[in-house]
Amino acid sequence: IAGSYVTEGKVTRGAKVRLVRDGAVVYDGQIASLKRLQDDVREVAAGFECGIGLAGSPEFAEGDVIECFQMVSEGSA
Repeated sequence: IAGSYVTEGKVTRGAKVRLVRDGAVVYDGQIASLKRLQDDVREVAAGFECGIGLAGSPEFAEGDVIECFQMVSEGSA
């Protein structure tokens, strides 16, 4: 679990993520667990600290950036 600080938007459990280290993507996957203090939560908003666990348990290094995103399909117009 990586101790993290949400800088923009929100982080949602189950969201797709990229783990970026020194400008290179070192992991593609999804959030397996999300904690705020000791509680399991569904989402954490910008400005708050949280613990993020990723599926497959990749190793984290100080300074890593976790980019969270959601794939949205556009309806036909």
